Amino acid sequence: MSTPTFDQLLEAGCHFGHLKRKWNPAMAPYIFMERNGIHIIDLYKTAAKVEEAAAALKSIAKAGKKVLFVATKKQAKQVVADKAAAINMPYVIERWPGGMLTNFPTIRKAVKKMTAIDKMTKDGTFDNLSKREKLQITRQRAKLEKNLGSIADLNRLPSALFVVDVLKERIAVAEANRLGIPVFAMVDTNSDPTNVDFVIPANDDASKSIEIILDTVCAAMAEGLEERKAEKVDTVAAGEGEEAAPAPAKRERRRVNRKNDEPAAETTANDEE
Repeated sequence: MSTPTFDQLLEAGCHFGHLKRKWNPAMAPYIFMERNGIHIIDLYKTAAKVEEAAAALKSIAKAGKKVLFVATKKQAKQVVADKAAAINMPYVIERWPGGMLTNFPTIRKAVKKMTAIDKMTKDGTFDNLSKREKLQITRQRAKLEKNLGSIADLNRLPSALFVVDVLKERIAVAEANRLGIPVFAMVDTNSDPTNVDFVIPANDDASKSIEIILDTVCAAMAEGLEERKAEKVDTVAAGEGEEAAPAPAKRERRRVNRKNDEPAAETTANDEE
């Protein structure tokens, strides 16, 4: 698992914070200095925190659990969608539907509604509807796909949340906190890191900064998934080996039994004399 160097983080602009007057005092431990009225983030701490978060996310992925990525701001949407989809993880890049975590069964019903519409299309039921009904259902399906299509495979609550901007996604963070779901997040100098379990102090407004952080954590999760796959293969191979192992042992027992059953010689040379 490789983590970005100080120079790489610097080049991506991860060190740029917000104006001093907009800062959150809770971010003081992660601020290196102030320059021209702008806070500069300590990139050595950023590198350390990225490595820590990546290791934890790798463990979650290796255990076969899901991490929900959340980023509804314009400069983060496409990056998050691409990176999360590459490792088959759910993500939310449109408006956060209130109660998505705290009222998860209702969200699942909406996803099932989308599946039911797809089923209608396949079995021919959709063709028997009027033109107006078709239009209404098509629009409903498109809306559901836009808002919930990326979480269609999320059958249970995620094991963790990865958030790009905790200030913008405060509702998602609050719901995760309420349910005890760990929160991983990129936190800028204007945000409150108090409710975040794994803080990654970094510029959450620049697309390059967002991309380098996501590259790191998603690569770590991909490694975890590969290790999980390799362990499954080893387990299957070991199981097949155990099933095949008794055969030679049985043959050995049969040889021993035949040896014990052989009749002993009735006399020896000394007995004949």
